[in-house]
Amino acid sequence: MLIALCAGPMAAGIIAYCIGRVNRTARDYFADAVAVIETGLFIWLALAYLGGSAPSFSAPYICGLGISLKFDGFRMLYGLIASFMWAMTTVFSREYMAHYPRTNRYYMFFLMTLGATAGVFLSADLFTTFLFFEIMSFTSYAWVAHDETKESLRAAQTYLAVAVIGGMVLLMGLFILYDIVGTLRMDEIYDALNRAVLNDPSVKGRIYAAGACMLTGFGAKAGMFPLHIWLPKAHPVAPAPASALLSGILTKSGVFGVLIISCEMFRFDPGWGLMILIFGVITMFGGALLGIFSINIKRTLACSSMSQIGFILTGIGMQGLLGSANALAARGTMLHMMNHSLIKLVLFMAAGVIYMNLHELDLNRIRGFGRGKWLLTAVFLVGGLSISGIPGFSGYVSKTLLHESIVEYMEEIPAASSYGYFKFIEIVFLVSGGMTLAYMTKLFTAVFIEKGEEGSKEQEEAGAMAVSYDTETEGHRGTYVNLQSAAALALSALVLFVFGICPYRLMDRAASLGTVFMHAGEHGEAVDYFTFSNLKGSLTSIVIGIVIYFLIIRKLLMKKDEEGNTVYIDAWPKWLDMENLIYRPVLEKILPFVLAFVLRIFDRMADHIISLLHRSLLREVEPKRPLMYGNAFTHVLGAVMDKVVELLNRTVRRKSPKVINYEQKLAFGVEGMIKMSRYASRSVSFGLMMFSMGCIFTLVYLIVMLLIHISG
Repeated sequence: MLIALCAGPMAAGIIAYCIGRVNRTARDYFADAVAVIETGLFIWLALAYLGGSAPSFSAPYICGLGISLKFDGFRMLYGLIASFMWAMTTVFSREYMAHYPRTNRYYMFFLMTLGATAGVFLSADLFTTFLFFEIMSFTSYAWVAHDETKESLRAAQTYLAVAVIGGMVLLMGLFILYDIVGTLRMDEIYDALNRAVLNDPSVKGRIYAAGACMLTGFGAKAGMFPLHIWLPKAHPVAPAPASALLSGILTKSGVFGVLIISCEMFRFDPGWGLMILIFGVITMFGGALLGIFSINIKRTLACSSMSQIGFILTGIGMQGLLGSANALAARGTMLHMMNHSLIKLVLFMAAGVIYMNLHELDLNRIRGFGRGKWLLTAVFLVGGLSISGIPGFSGYVSKTLLHESIVEYMEEIPAASSYGYFKFIEIVFLVSGGMTLAYMTKLFTAVFIEKGEEGSKEQEEAGAMAVSYDTETEGHRGTYVNLQSAAALALSALVLFVFGICPYRLMDRAASLGTVFMHAGEHGEAVDYFTFSNLKGSLTSIVIGIVIYFLIIRKLLMKKDEEGNTVYIDAWPKWLDMENLIYRPVLEKILPFVLAFVLRIFDRMADHIISLLHRSLLREVEPKRPLMYGNAFTHVLGAVMDKVVELLNRTVRRKSPKVINYEQKLAFGVEGMIKMSRYASRSVSFGLMMFSMGCIFTLVYLIVMLLIHISG
């Protein structure tokens, strides 16, 4: 059953492509059915798990190390969330993608990514996680590049580069880890690492190196700073249903990996926890800051995703610092993961409704579109209030738990000198929450309260366009959204709303199921979310958010244009883009230059070394010139005699010198003797003579041996 949850949607993606070549409507309903069946199977397995059954799957010979899947509380919850989100976005895609080209390709990769994502969350070992993780990265690339515009292709290039580089670094970490412990099974890693450290304490450095490599790979997919660069680029250009999944689920696959590293490899490790906390705080604040400045609704939601991932990473970091007393941090991490997934499902589908009617995302162009649209208003309001942490909504519960985990650590902090640092972290946490409220208020005000420019002329045109668009599509009756899409929006918002109003019955139970995976400590008494001490953190963030909205957004980030209309301005410096400022120059210019320079040096060094070897050890020996006459003996003897003659001619025989070439004379004489010996050796008489000599030597040898024998 578990392998069917992974392989089934992948096969269904290919089938959907084939069906779409014949009938697009049949393909759409087929995709809906696949997503609904996937959700149904997860519900069935969840009921079985709650009844005491824990299914697993193992295929030990696939890809060398094999693949293994399992089902537990955390995997059950995220399998249900992922399949539910896919079901809602698949239904929504039918209307959203109705007038898009290349929809066959979209649905194929849409369903294949569902199977890969299920494989990530069901994986029982890191090798299986890696396999499905990489499949998911490549299949989801098609979402970002779907429009094939210049912007979407560039964003897709960034997304793929981060995914591929991150995946290769992740694989390097897996190699190191496997070399140390000999296993990649999640439930065996902790004990295996402890044994390895006991046997050889020096191996600890390699363990941290493996963890750093794996954190790079998983953190890139999660959108962790400084690897977040794909988030603000990919979400605005991808179709809205895909954006909801990129933000709500695919980022959580990266968080899932970070959880494995932190809760298995470095369980209760305060040093590792502090590092994750620092990355989380930077990501949390940086994403919120980008959201404040953004004037594109989907880009703002993408920056919000980065910020909320920072909140989740903060919870993971606090788990490491709190050790076995990490119950609050673990529960806050689990619930904020769930909340963020469902919130982004609601908000991105709402943004998709706006885009498919106006084909605009700029706040100045979509202002006032939501006025009078009660369903869209209610859906967006539920998502906005939840992500802002307003009491009574689901985001408040998870953010309260995360905040209280920081406060708990501050009360029990081992070193008084560190209190100030964590007080600063708490302030950044509350300010980031306030910034979330500020940019969500900006979005809601622009879309649902303010009027469009020029007396709503643009909105009248948008309304006329929406009517003409709807009349072309079956099931529309001149409305801004059809019945199926409205149902998907309403049901998604309803689930989120019910979570918020039932924190004890639903959210606490979900947290108890999911945090077993994180090895959470004893929870103790139930948290009373609505006491003043717990409300205080949320109220502080609300006040900060109101101040930021009115003093910064309304005063500094808005101005009047030439026609006297107040507009939102894009005040973020264009040059302050990490991708264009750092990553692309490093990867496209600096790194190739440095590598070329280094390789050029090695090339020159190799040339010089080879040249030196040729002149020394490998020097070519000039072949000896053949003698003109005779052999070496006649050459040496003749040369000596010629020197003697030359000396005599200069002294004694100066008046009557003799010119004789003894070298040549001896050579010819010896050569004549050799010729004569060759002739003699070939004659019969020479053979008889040699035979006779052999007989004589034999006879002498026999006589000597006989005498020795007689004397002995």
